[in-house]
Amino acid sequence: MFSVSFFFSFYYSLHRKHPGCGNIVTFAQFLFIAVEGFLFEADLGRKHPVIPIRYYAVMVTMFFTVSVVNNYALNLNIAMPLHMIFRSGSLIANMILGIIILKKRYSVFKYTSIALVSVGIFICTFMSAKQVTSQSSSSENDGFQAFAWWLLGKYSIGALTFALLMSARMGIFQETLYKQFGKHSKEALFYNHALPLPGFIFLASDIYDHAVLFNTSELYQVPVVGVIVPIMWFYLLMNVITQYVCIWGVFILTTECASLTVTLVVTLRKFVSLIFSILYFQNPFTLWHWLGTLFVFTGTLMYTEVWNNLGTTKGQPQKEAKKN
Repeated sequence: MFSVSFFFSFYYSLHRKHPGCGNIVTFAQFLFIAVEGFLFEADLGRKHPVIPIRYYAVMVTMFFTVSVVNNYALNLNIAMPLHMIFRSGSLIANMILGIIILKKRYSVFKYTSIALVSVGIFICTFMSAKQVTSQSSSSENDGFQAFAWWLLGKYSIGALTFALLMSARMGIFQETLYKQFGKHSKEALFYNHALPLPGFIFLASDIYDHAVLFNTSELYQVPVVGVIVPIMWFYLLMNVITQYVCIWGVFILTTECASLTVTLVVTLRKFVSLIFSILYFQNPFTLWHWLGTLFVFTGTLMYTEVWNNLGTTKGQPQKEAKKN
């Protein structure tokens, strides 16, 4: 969780100074993971993948589709609170598809825990996004242009729903894949980041422009090593390293846990980032935020069945005492 906080601080530093630097940040992340995987996982191309490439191609296509559709929805000027609401519904979407596709059945305890976490995240994200949008609402366009954007936004709700379900389907696809071929988290991490690299050719111009801007940023002396570099490149490097730790942890989880559990952990990671952003930028932490945090904390404890585990651990010494 600490890597999440550090990642967010470096990520914000990048986007605060250059709001349009998303492509170079994503490219750097994919390139770093691909090179590291090519050296240590693929053994310079000498090691063949256990899971066939065609399955990785399907996973990459799903991931790319989700990213494009989400960006498409944002470009249609959909309200950010509504976008947050859809993103907080990933747990419920994963559970629904798990029931339909994998024929899974959950206890009432699990249903309640997922509902609590989803509602808690919804409350916190909605209240935080509401604070941001209320500040910029006065500058929104009026008249026919606003109506046209609103009309397009109505269609983007369908796009967000599609992206939400596609993301949940991707998690279930990974779960079935690992059951069939075994646990290969490092291999999956490598191919999921190496295969999309050719697609960045279409973004080469934007990546180059931001690389030039990074070179003109103020100089910064890196602690310990004493090397002087443009500060934007330092932010990018630290962002890549901290994000790598987060992504590696998620891929390990996908091989060890069910897709619903992975979705819960990733959702909690986003929640920690949200809370950290509120504290870091000294935004108001209202009673609604406390209520949302309570829901998330309670739902997480219910999902992990902490109370049941505590009950069993307390019961074991009593049984041993009776035996003696």
